[in-house]
Amino acid sequence: MSLPIVAVVGRPNVGKSTLVNRLVQGSDAIVHAMRGVTRDRSYHRTDWNGREFVLIDTGGIELISDDAFGESIRKQAIMAAEEADAILFVVDGQAGITSGDEDVARILQRSDRPVFLVVNKSDNPGNSNDSFEFWNLGIGEPWAISALHGHGTGDLLDDLVKALPEAEPEPETSEIGIAIIGRPNAGKSSIYNRLIGAERSIVSGIAGTTRDSIDTVIERDGKHYRLVDTAGLRRQSKIDESVEYYSFVRAMRAIDRAQVALLIVDASIGITDGDQRVARFAEERGCAIVVVLNKWDLLPDDDAREAVEEDMPRKLGFIDYAPMIRTSALTGRGIAKLYDLVDLVYGNYMQSVSTSKLNRFLADLRETGHTISRSGSQLRVKYGTQTRQGPPGFTFFANHPKLVDENFRRYMENRMREAFDFTGTPVTLKFRQKD
Repeated sequence: MSLPIVAVVGRPNVGKSTLVNRLVQGSDAIVHAMRGVTRDRSYHRTDWNGREFVLIDTGGIELISDDAFGESIRKQAIMAAEEADAILFVVDGQAGITSGDEDVARILQRSDRPVFLVVNKSDNPGNSNDSFEFWNLGIGEPWAISALHGHGTGDLLDDLVKALPEAEPEPETSEIGIAIIGRPNAGKSSIYNRLIGAERSIVSGIAGTTRDSIDTVIERDGKHYRLVDTAGLRRQSKIDESVEYYSFVRAMRAIDRAQVALLIVDASIGITDGDQRVARFAEERGCAIVVVLNKWDLLPDDDAREAVEEDMPRKLGFIDYAPMIRTSALTGRGIAKLYDLVDLVYGNYMQSVSTSKLNRFLADLRETGHTISRSGSQLRVKYGTQTRQGPPGFTFFANHPKLVDENFRRYMENRMREAFDFTGTPVTLKFRQKD
């Protein structure tokens, strides 16, 4: 279903993200007293009285700003307004009209979309005198609300949904969820923008630029992909700002929602402890993984390139099933091949192995004679069955499952990877007592 879009815009710190969270009845948008917390556009699906629509939370619009990201934030917000079917222009009822509000109003007066002037932080939303001065912005009738407490939002939503076009039905499609993860400043947003072929996330050389997780659904060769650009994941002990903490939570949620994780590594500095930690997050959450060695063009010579590749088994050996690709987001090298790798690992992630094939595999395995013996007992794996997909999970029934140790479990997984193509996906094995 192609849903109507509503952009939430205004100058910084007027309560846009608080309003978004109120309307979606959640906490997806990061709320903080610090100016400029919301930088990229973030999309949130919600409904009112059965009418579904998408809210776009945007950064504050400032024509003059000393913020290093000011121009990019403003550009993102204006793009959201142009993309929307309706606009919620949020102002601060306690602060009154500011020059920043007037600047935003002048931009929105040129829009042909319905604009709702939302006077937030109103102590008494039912008293129209509280918002009377905002008529001077030339946008239309002010709607006095309290996003924090929910006062006045129901009446606003009643009129908002009336102004929205009907949702357009779309053919049912399955989406492959892709989380783009990595340390700060590894090039995640640059690769994200290359993959979607449009400028959606702000790209900057400053670590921590992306704070919210940004979703984009794109179609390629008849397949649909949901890409999520996430904030850079740092060591938790270094997450000393509450904003960074919430960014970490959003990134974890993005990984939980994805089937495939693209682990972006800055090849110019090599594989670090931080890369290992991020890979662990994806592995523990059962994602298929592709290791993307980005900034490959910055390596000075063959010796440097060989050093990075030789470091892979030592640093990322615990995800040795993950394919590796060399890319440059700057030049576009390797980007087109990423989709082929995503298709490969996703297919393996959703692979189904029939019981007959699995038991033929066990019969061949028994012929090798490799097993475990302890205290006069010998392990015999009788039969097995696949118990889950995404990622593949198998349960094997044995006479003495307590004999299974980590070495045998690893041996079984390696033999299964030789027999069946599980490139890129984790595999879970369980051993149970045969009745």
